[in-house]
Amino acid sequence: MNVLFLSLGTFDDMGAGSVHIDIIKRFAKEQNVYLLCKRERREHKRTELSEEFGIQVLRVKTGNIKKAGLIEKGLSTLLVEPQFKRAVKEYFADIRFDLVIYTTPPITFANVVKFIKKRDGAVSYLMLKDIFPQNAVDIGIMSKRGWKGLIYHFFREKEKRLYRVSDYIGCMSPANMEYVTAHNSYINPNRVEECPNSAIVKNMDMDEGVRESIRKKYAIPSDKTVFVYGGNLGKPQGISFLIECLKSQRDNEKVFFLIVGDGTEYGRLEAFVAGYQQDNVVLMKNLPKEDYDILTAACDVGMIFLDHRFTIPNFPSRLLGYMQAKLPVLACTDKNTDIGKVVVEGGFGWWCESNDVGEFGRVVERVLNTELESMKEKAFLYLKEHYSVDYVYRVIMGHFIKAT
Repeated sequence: MNVLFLSLGTFDDMGAGSVHIDIIKRFAKEQNVYLLCKRERREHKRTELSEEFGIQVLRVKTGNIKKAGLIEKGLSTLLVEPQFKRAVKEYFADIRFDLVIYTTPPITFANVVKFIKKRDGAVSYLMLKDIFPQNAVDIGIMSKRGWKGLIYHFFREKEKRLYRVSDYIGCMSPANMEYVTAHNSYINPNRVEECPNSAIVKNMDMDEGVRESIRKKYAIPSDKTVFVYGGNLGKPQGISFLIECLKSQRDNEKVFFLIVGDGTEYGRLEAFVAGYQQDNVVLMKNLPKEDYDILTAACDVGMIFLDHRFTIPNFPSRLLGYMQAKLPVLACTDKNTDIGKVVVEGGFGWWCESNDVGEFGRVVERVLNTELESMKEKAFLYLKEHYSVDYVYRVIMGHFIKAT
């Protein structure tokens, strides 16, 4: 069976692990897999087809999208659709796809998917990772009124077209499913199912000797409970609240906070760390994935932050990395996501709303008074049972078989 993945990722290193690469590799074990992704203009490389790990990878030259200005990013994103469609015609003219899988972001793949469905009779599957443009409205980047409203409605129509062209829509959690069906009445609920973020299950846990050496390498105290946050540092993460939470723990001698990542708000965190001079906080730029994974496994508790204004139920994929490292999870989020419910009911975490610094402090105290070992095992067991690539593969392939 021929399976095509469409993505706006760069996939520079197919040997690395990620939410997208892991599931692509899982499909490649049993199917003929083709990956169509972008190669931004700043790389000064042409469109190129290569075989990597048994996968046909077509990197299409596009405009600059990451770390680009708003206008350049917007235009480049809109141009991706005709660029991808042209690439399919040129490089995959003789390939007939049975299944096409794509994720959000972006929401601008509808014409490409429609073309492949019409040409090949393919089944289409949307893995919904991002509900845009509503998420941009929630945190003030867009508005439904004024000139920004024109932009919102333009992308809202793009979103609807993508949903309509999708035979199946896989959502990250039950709350995602409820949101999508409640706000898009034209969608048949039978086409919507839970298809969560997934990972290749691997145990990143380490013994105390290794843990001690890793902490020493990065100058992290061995006698404190280490809370780690790793990932994007942008507006969706509610960095103002994160900073206030860190400030509130300045005099807590039992804890240490490690922030690893990058993003549009990194500068604010950097200025805070430099100016506030808080001894129990360290900020690091992005590390190579292997180094980051090892460092995370040397910590005690993983943290997730989301802006409290979100009305859409985000479900950050960084949860999986914490679970691989057998870390209990402290989720500080809005009330609409169910990630807090998952970690609490799963027995491997805590939740507080991301606008209550006082409650954050109380939760930290509960963490310090909790025996963490059993929670670590529960986190890893939950990963194996609910978020493995084998599970997601069965979900998607099961529906494909029914559709054909």
